[in-house]
This record gives sequence, C-alpha cells and structure tokens, in this order.
Amino acid sequence: MRIASIETFTDPFVCFVRVSTDSGATGWGQIAPYNADITAQVLHRQVAPHALGADALDIAGLVDIIPEREHKFPGSYIARAIGGLDTALWDLRGKLEGKPVCALIGGTPGRLRTYASSMKRDITPAEEAERFQRLRDAHGFDAFKFRIGAECGRDTDEWPGRTEAIVPAIRNALGDDVALLVDANSCYSPARAIEVGRMLEDHGVSHYEEPCPYWHYEQTKRVTDALDIDVTGGEQDCSLVDWQRMIDGRVVDIIQPDVCYLGGLERTLEVAGWAAQAGLPCTPHSANLSLVTLFTMHLLRAIPNAGKYLEFSIEGPDYYPWQEDLFVASPYGVTNGEVEVSDAPGWGAEVHPDWLDRATYQISEREA
Repeated sequence: MRIASIETFTDPFVCFVRVSTDSGATGWGQIAPYNADITAQVLHRQVAPHALGADALDIAGLVDIIPEREHKFPGSYIARAIGGLDTALWDLRGKLEGKPVCALIGGTPGRLRTYASSMKRDITPAEEAERFQRLRDAHGFDAFKFRIGAECGRDTDEWPGRTEAIVPAIRNALGDDVALLVDANSCYSPARAIEVGRMLEDHGVSHYEEPCPYWHYEQTKRVTDALDIDVTGGEQDCSLVDWQRMIDGRVVDIIQPDVCYLGGLERTLEVAGWAAQAGLPCTPHSANLSLVTLFTMHLLRAIPNAGKYLEFSIEGPDYYPWQEDLFVASPYGVTNGEVEVSDAPGWGAEVHPDWLDRATYQISEREA
C-alpha cells in the first residue's frame, strides 16, 4: 500500500494534512501551529517527494530517512513538516486496523489527569488566582500552571515584582491540596533561576519549566543540580542528537517533548523510550487545543514513563481565536479534571468541513 497523495489545508496558524494511498485509505494529521502555512510549503517541497510512493505503513522508516535526504536543512521546519506526515499515517493505520492510535503503540483508551495551563503573562496575580478558582470549581482541575518571569526575559519580569506576587497569590487562593507548576520560558540566568527556584520550593511548587535559555543545556543543568524542585524542559528541541545529550546528561528531571515540534509520534516515542531507560518521566508540551493535545493524550495512555498529568490549555478565543471550530465535535471535554481517550479508530477526531472549505488547499501526488 503506497502513498498516493499528500494534501494540506492551511491558514497561517493551523495546517491539517490528509494522506491517501493507492488503495483509497486515508488519514488525517496536523503540522505544528504557528506559521503553519510556511511549514506546509516545506512539506510539499521537501517531504512529499520522499514520501510519495513509499509504503504507507512504514512510518518509522520514513521519518528516519527523510531527515537524511534533507540533511542540508536540519531544524524546526523540516521536523514540523515530517510531523504532519507522521500523524496522518498513524491515523490511517488506526483506521485500517479499527483501533485508536494509543492501542497501536501498546496502550489503551481511557482517562487522563490534566493540569490547567495558563498562557498569559499580561494577567495580574489576583485575576489569575480568581480564574483558577473558577476552573477548579467548574471542571475539577487539581493542578495548575502559570507563567513567571518574562519570555526570554534576561532576568527581567513581565513587570517588576510580578513573579514574587503571583506565586503566593496562587498558593493562598487554591490551598495546599493542588499541584502548582510554573513556566519561566527561558527567562533567567542560572543564578537568578536558582534564587527564584528557592522561592518556588518555599511555596510548594513542584514543576519549574524552562528556567534558563533552553538552548544552553549547561545553564539548565546547573539549576537542576542545585534545586529539589523538578526542573523540566524540551518543548523546543527537535534534534534527536540534542535529545540524547539532554537525557544522557540529565539536564532536566522531566522531559517535555512536543509531538508536533519534534516531528510526530514516532520520533516522540523514541525520545520517551530513551527517557524511560534513564528513569525520567515524560510530561509533553501540548499548549493549545488543536490536534497536538489529542496526539499527546494517546501517547500518555501508552508510554511506561508518562508524567503525572496532561498539559491542557485553558485559553479560549480571546487568546487563541484560531483554535475555534476546528472539529465537528471537540475531543476535549474535561470532567473531574480529566479528559478521555476514546476507542474510536485513529485519533478519534474529525476536522470541521467548514474550516476545510475556508483553508488554502494544496496537493502533492504520486506520478503515474
């Protein structure tokens, strides 16, 4: 069964991918959000030529060979484009076998604990605390992540004193029975990151994400070695060589690959497997309600070193207008702080036809 065509449906933020075979089987995947229309061109120009005519069920072989065929272009765009192909092929295989993707990789459908993930820095501590209380009462969340510092902030805060104010404000508002996580988004030097980390430990925060510029592994490791809090990271990393360095060097306590950034499920399974061998949990990055969170749900229902919870974005149309009305039915209902992976074949989601009708369309086809 050979890949006959690769289609993309895209806007600047989201790109869905449909792969069809010469037998008529189809599967749907997704490219990582943001500049997705640029990645779609990379998919058609630099990935499709190597995939068309290939065995549709040899996902591992394809995602292994394509980076070698495009060895002059390593990096994020190639990885994101390969991720669109990979995730569509997993959906195709699931539909052929009548199984959810999680079952194809050794897992089972079922429920997952979530943490409510805030993306906002322009929110006051009081407003964030009140928002978390409402979400806890409405949906049963018992774990929350919020932002500290400024993104790539070079030791500056979003505004002076915000970090020192928001940490106790959230803890006091929610009490001691909830898990608190923070994301510094590459803000700090090691010395400042350790100083902030001590304050986080004093308030019972359990997860300290990307404290230093993520590309400086030695800086992050200094923080990891100095603190008792779990230091986490990896969402941006798309090189398997870098992942090996990160895991072998125990740069972080918990790895956070992003299925779409890393290049799809196959490559994420490989990284998660290395982490399992090293005794490191995997709590992936899934910061919006496009298909990436669903991909992550299937992954976490299968890997032996799944972290404590799934990242679940709490941002709606005011922050992510592009994620509205993507699906016929949302796969993301939260009850008692949990979501559910269904037993539907493939990923178990259907892209909304109206969204597809509005999207920019392109197809690459196998030559006869």
